[in-house]
Amino acid sequence: MTTKKKRGRLKRTLLVILLFLVALLAYVEIVNINHKNMTFRQKLLKAFYPALMFLSKTTGKNGKSMDNTNGLTPPTSIYDLSVTLNNGQQLPLADLKGKKILFVNTASDCGYTPQYEDLQKLYTTYPDKLVIIGFPANDFKEQEKGSDEQIAEFCKVNFGVTFPLAQKSTVIKGNDQNPVFSWLSDPEKNGWNDQQPSWNFSKYLVDEKGILIKYFDPGISPSNPDVKKAIEQE
Repeated sequence: MTTKKKRGRLKRTLLVILLFLVALLAYVEIVNINHKNMTFRQKLLKAFYPALMFLSKTTGKNGKSMDNTNGLTPPTSIYDLSVTLNNGQQLPLADLKGKKILFVNTASDCGYTPQYEDLQKLYTTYPDKLVIIGFPANDFKEQEKGSDEQIAEFCKVNFGVTFPLAQKSTVIKGNDQNPVFSWLSDPEKNGWNDQQPSWNFSKYLVDEKGILIKYFDPGISPSNPDVKKAIEQE
């Protein structure tokens, strides 16, 4: 191949790459047209969230769910605990008796961050049946570096979040683990489950009597029929 032909092929290749990048940037901006104060990384992650969920579904990665199939009751009551909210106020979990509670560890810079939107839809769909509490944590690849104030603003502006958010804490096992997540991941406390969050947006469902009934991996969307079925079951 002559030098002239090689240069022509190189130019065409570079043009294709340039057009691809322009199209990619345009797609990312269009998807995020109504979102504010998001970094390019956050915009990119949101734009490709559907692809991530498709891969999770087809590969089974981060797609595990677990049931309290034997109806085991907890040795200790979750209603003895309180949640420190991101505004510093205390939320006694005993105040939530009679409703299901979905506990979710969250992060702002994660591929699963768009699940905030689906969580909010659940919260508004089942106002008399369900309470959702988000627990921002920086435990996985430091994907939640913001302050409590920054996290609250990010969630409200970009995803319309109105469900309670806890003060940022640690959710994985260790001396600093949030007491709620210590209860959720310790069978000596909850009766059966030892699964700590596998990544951001792991989900734990507690029923109206304070019994942990389900665990869902991050790859299972809040809009998944199995999640809705678990919420609706009597």
